[in-house]
Amino acid sequence: MELSEVRRRRRMIRRYSPAEVPEPALSRILAAGLRVPSAGFTQAVSLLVLTGADRERYWSVTTDPTAPADRWLIGMRTAPALILVWTDPGAYLDRYAEPDKGWTDRDPDRWSAPYWWVDAGMVALAVLFAVVDEGLGGCFFGTPPERVEAVRQAYDVPQTQCLVGVVSVGEPDGPAWIPKRPRRAAAELIHRGRWTPTSDFIS
Repeated sequence: MELSEVRRRRRMIRRYSPAEVPEPALSRILAAGLRVPSAGFTQAVSLLVLTGADRERYWSVTTDPTAPADRWLIGMRTAPALILVWTDPGAYLDRYAEPDKGWTDRDPDRWSAPYWWVDAGMVALAVLFAVVDEGLGGCFFGTPPERVEAVRQAYDVPQTQCLVGVVSVGEPDGPAWIPKRPRRAAAELIHRGRWTPTSDFIS
């Protein structure tokens, strides 16, 4: 599928059919997620794939069993595969303290935008694009902060890892979620030369 078509088709899918994601497709999705820029070639964004009982364990440790499930949760729990995106800030601080980067310490205040978050975002988007390219649906969502430690313990994840978010994957069951807010015009978001609205943007 052409990249332009992948971008056009990408939507957040919040309900899935029970069909499992074929392993070859899942492997290609994961491989695509790692083919993104990596600051300093640090390569410190990792993916934890959950299917079957492992997937169910994620929901059991991140939700309150005594609280009624809302529409979002009911739909998202139908996803047959979850891909958890983790990043290691310490690996980036170590990498940029190496001689070729010119810094001599690991001070995170040097970073105007911490690359460990930037790289993780690139990985998540690459995964979402690859999901569409496989003819499947996906959605990126976050884990409640107070539940992250439970996720670490459930899957033996090292304390050095920070959970950025989760990508659900599967065959869509029903239409994609349509945001209630309108899409902002490109002219409001694209600036040329100075921070003023642009009227000549071509999408």
